[in-house]
Amino acid sequence: MTDTTIPTARLGAAGPEVGVQGLGCMGMSFAYGPSDAKQSQAALDRALELGVTLYDTADAYGGGENERFLSPFFKAHRDQLVVATKFALSIPPGEPTRRVIRNDRPYIRQAVEASLQRLDIDVVDLYYMHRRDPAVPIEDTVGAMAELVAEGKVKHLGLSEVTGAELRAAHAVHPIAAVQSEWSLFSRDVEISLVGAAAELGVAVVPYSPLGRGFLTGSFANADQDLTEDDFRRTQPRFTGENAAANATLLDPIRTVAEAHEASLGQIALAWVQQRAQVHGLPVIPIPGTTKAGRVEENTAATRIVLTDDELSLLEPIAGKVAGDRYADMTFTSSHRE
Repeated sequence: MTDTTIPTARLGAAGPEVGVQGLGCMGMSFAYGPSDAKQSQAALDRALELGVTLYDTADAYGGGENERFLSPFFKAHRDQLVVATKFALSIPPGEPTRRVIRNDRPYIRQAVEASLQRLDIDVVDLYYMHRRDPAVPIEDTVGAMAELVAEGKVKHLGLSEVTGAELRAAHAVHPIAAVQSEWSLFSRDVEISLVGAAAELGVAVVPYSPLGRGFLTGSFANADQDLTEDDFRRTQPRFTGENAAANATLLDPIRTVAEAHEASLGQIALAWVQQRAQVHGLPVIPIPGTTKAGRVEENTAATRIVLTDDELSLLEPIAGKVAGDRYADMTFTSSHRE
């Protein structure tokens, strides 16, 4: 390992070894305003050079456009990286902004075939259930996913936004390699039950939005004022109006720690997430999203920052003071079912 290459960790007891930081690719073609394909390609290339080997997408990102965009990169470096994609957020015909959660077996089989075709690969390395439909027993969903493993279409299984009890029920049907949920200095509901269950079962946690969708970097202070009309963060309660103003004040202790390390706010936020691995005794592989090679360099450098106990204590109260929910509709999240 060179000074600039990140260390590795394993996804689950029998899963692949990956860099301890992955890359969330959604914003390269969806959700965060205008995208630049050439710039995103440079970010992908730089990430691989720095030891990032877990690349995260989903069939719902741009109605499959994100998978199509990533396909050439994945094919060019197939033996060097781990492809993670997801199913469950079905887009009804003629309603591109609507999502319907589907966990049923026929849909799962339809979804994996479509993802394989868009990605133009033979097998998905890590296949996630993107969101949970409580009307479908999770044992049935994971049973259908396990069939894909037996058929050689998927190598490892993952879940997203599940509770600790749901993880245990799923893991009893087939080993789960990773669980993806929002986890950051602003969002710690994952610690209610999921993290403990994952540690007990040997399942890796893959935090999405570890930078609070950019808010923790200080790059914007109010979504209504600072982001483009097509940026979906304008719909999230934490980042608009009075909530945004209140939450901006919570960045002050992060600035204090950042100054001590001569680091950026984002690097401290990521270092805190990375250090959850030692705090909770399990693999933690955050997937910060970016479309810029320079940000990839900044983010991966955070893996080399170690926060002191005093610094961790200073950051500890932040999540409890955050104003506003993670989403306008929290029924899609695990905390709604806790």
